[in-house]
Amino acid sequence: MEKDEDKAFTIAEMLHGDNQERKGIDMSITQEAVSLIQNDAVMIARKSTVLFQPHWHKGVVGIVASRLIDKYFYRPTIILTQSNDKVAGSARSVSGFNVYEAIHQCKDLLENYGGHFYAAGMTLKPENVPAFQERFEAVVSATISPDLLIPEIVIDSEVWLSDLTPAFYNILRQFEPLGPENLRPIFIARNLYDTGFSRIVKDEHIKLSVRQRNGTPFSGIGFFMADKFDIISGKKPFDMVFTVEENEWNGTTTLQLKAIDLRPSGA
Repeated sequence: MEKDEDKAFTIAEMLHGDNQERKGIDMSITQEAVSLIQNDAVMIARKSTVLFQPHWHKGVVGIVASRLIDKYFYRPTIILTQSNDKVAGSARSVSGFNVYEAIHQCKDLLENYGGHFYAAGMTLKPENVPAFQERFEAVVSATISPDLLIPEIVIDSEVWLSDLTPAFYNILRQFEPLGPENLRPIFIARNLYDTGFSRIVKDEHIKLSVRQRNGTPFSGIGFFMADKFDIISGKKPFDMVFTVEENEWNGTTTLQLKAIDLRPSGA
């Protein structure tokens, strides 16, 4: 919105710097949280994750909770940190489990709480943290069904990349607004090949360039999927689960695939 180009550049530099700092904090806390769980046999065996460290940054605890579920331990997760004289935290859930209701069953241990089916926040007294950890685990263990602890991707439809046209995307937009009760459509395309231009970016993500049969190449992004780069780089066919989004760059808008999972074709 800034009209002055120099001021806009300065603001953008500040924003970029803040975002890089946030990413560093986010990853550091995530790695620390993973280490805490992996070095505790009791914690590994639990059906929930509730971790508290007073030095963790309050602004990223929700992101860390989501990342732990997505990449490491697929179970209801709460990350807590010190906030003045209280403990504050964020909860994230797995598909099909009402984390707000589970927290509600612990209300006598909390100062405040609020949220919805898949995410919530709470504050409590520091001395109540151990009891809250045990109560939340007991509630989750008693109410969650084993199948909800197995990651599952619900695919709406198989498509050909040639189906993904601007007209198709305009139809998808008619499903908006999207949310927990109306999730973004998820697709699978099979027997894709790397065009030779896919690459790992920032050591964590995959910038994708794929085609199906002899069709037009499609670009995409696979966040935090660098560990699966071998699947696409061996000149063998692979399947991809993804959502479709718009990508605007230098005034040009194109469709982009946002990868959710990759696997060798036929696996």
